[in-house]
Amino acid sequence: MMREDNLVPRQRSRLSVVCAVVLGILALGFSFLLDSDRFTERLGLIALCITLETSLYSVCLFAEEWIFHLKQRYRGQIRRIVEACFNGHVLLGMLLIYLLLKLGGVSFSYEQLSTISLTCAVYMFSKSLSVLALAPVEISEICEVRKMNVAHGLAWSFFFGYLRFVLPDLNEKVRNNATRMRLSSHRLHILLPLNAAAPNKPEDEDDHVVFHENLPELQLNRAGVRQRSYKNSVYKITGRNNETYYCALEYATPLQTLYQMSQDRNAGFGEKERKEQVLLFYRTLSQILENDPDCRNLFRLVLINDEHTGEAHYLSREIIQHLTQQEGEIHMNPIQENLVHPLPEKGVMRDVHGAAAEDQMSSNPTLMFSLPGSLRSEPVETTDDYGQ
Repeated sequence: MMREDNLVPRQRSRLSVVCAVVLGILALGFSFLLDSDRFTERLGLIALCITLETSLYSVCLFAEEWIFHLKQRYRGQIRRIVEACFNGHVLLGMLLIYLLLKLGGVSFSYEQLSTISLTCAVYMFSKSLSVLALAPVEISEICEVRKMNVAHGLAWSFFFGYLRFVLPDLNEKVRNNATRMRLSSHRLHILLPLNAAAPNKPEDEDDHVVFHENLPELQLNRAGVRQRSYKNSVYKITGRNNETYYCALEYATPLQTLYQMSQDRNAGFGEKERKEQVLLFYRTLSQILENDPDCRNLFRLVLINDEHTGEAHYLSREIIQHLTQQEGEIHMNPIQENLVHPLPEKGVMRDVHGAAAEDQMSSNPTLMFSLPGSLRSEPVETTDDYGQ
């Protein structure tokens, strides 16, 4: 199975901030050793230059927004332009630094004023020529933190528009034996190819993955459409030793949007960006579903490496590996107060729903309990088979 930990990007840490603070402290110490007499005054002047040049560039931003975008973007409210262009902390810091310098006896000579003016000029030209533009990694971090990526919108849309009500309904259908064939897993397996190419039929990719049946439809009134239908399909997966598995699976339909965007030049979406968005979609969707109590443990996201798409039966191998991995998983679901069962009889093992083990044998792992016996009692040999 492809290791998602080695492929899916993790959230960025604060290491860059720590490094910047450490380097800043070292630079301050070096400057103090070179000229300790005027260290405080020079530090204040440099801080004043930085806050002043930032505020001046905010004035340029304000001019653009006020002249050309006042009505369309800000509904004619100048206050909103000020909030969008100026940083209150920077303005407050600039005034505070200026007051501290004046109270400290700094008279701002012509040489100092000239230095401040030149610093502001260099900053303005650098910003205008994009010399001080954000690095690509900084833009990526901003988009991820503020949930501004295409993948974030697609993941949330997929959740609220489909998975949020389909997953609990699928679980109820499996519990009520709505399928003609006993499923190898109660979860919905969502396939996510890294190249975002989601075929209409999995059989086109692997003939060991064959359509078996459709589950009963779920009909809901959605956005003006009466009795909109939602349904899931069960597929039969055949292994290399002719063993068979049955599970509900489908491709993540939002990936088709990412793929089509990468094929349209107007979207400005290349192959590199497409793969990054697929991985970010995987991470975001996984976090959303894991944090939702109604969907947790009801899904399985299967990443499909596009490097193996030319291999025979690669898709069935990936799915079977996920199915076999689930057989050893135990999920501690929240205890429901309305599920009150009597204590099991001595020597009889029951699952968390109160059913005897011999009455409910399935491939789905369950947590089994038995009454504690005396440590001095004679050992009892048991040959009961609790196999899958």
